[in-house]
Amino acid sequence: MVHIRDALLRDLPALLDIYNEAIRTLTATFDLEEQTLEQRKKWFEKYGGAFPLIVAKVDGKVAGYGSLSSFRDKEAYARTTEVSLYISSEFRGQGIGKELMKEILQRARNLGYHTVIGGITGGNESSVHLHKKFGFEFVGCLKEVGYKFDQWQDVHFYQLILNTEKTKG
Repeated sequence: MVHIRDALLRDLPALLDIYNEAIRTLTATFDLEEQTLEQRKKWFEKYGGAFPLIVAKVDGKVAGYGSLSSFRDKEAYARTTEVSLYISSEFRGQGIGKELMKEILQRARNLGYHTVIGGITGGNESSVHLHKKFGFEFVGCLKEVGYKFDQWQDVHFYQLILNTEKTKG
C-alpha cells in the first residue's frame, strides 16, 4: 500500500538516491553531475508552504517524490506552478506516479494555483501518459535545449488548467 505524506528531512538520503539515479540513467533531469547530500539539503529547504514536497512510501521505504515549484520569478506567474515527479527504478510501473500526481494536484488546487506546467523530455512516454491521464494537454516543444547522453534533448510542455475563474487574486 502507498502512503503519501510531506517530505521530512530524514527522507533526504532516499530522495538523493532517487535523484542521483535519475541523473545517471534518465533524461528526466538535465543535471549532469550527481548531487551531494549538502546540495540536496539546500534544494530541500526551498520547499514548504506554497511549494509542497511530498513522498510516497511503500512498506516503509521511500518509493518516489513529487513537488510543486515556481514556474517563473515574475509576480504575474504567482498562480502558475511546475510539477516534478521522480520514482525509484525499484518502484516504477506500480502506480506510484499516479498516486503522487493525484496528491500533488490536489495540493495545487488547495493552494489556489490556476495552472500546472509539466516539462517532459522527449521520448519519456510514461510521463506523457501519466500527465495526459490527469488532463494535461500538450502546449509546445522546445527543441534541442538540453545536451545529455551525447545527444540533444527536446522538452515538451504540458499544461493543466485547474480552474477557469478569470478574477481571483
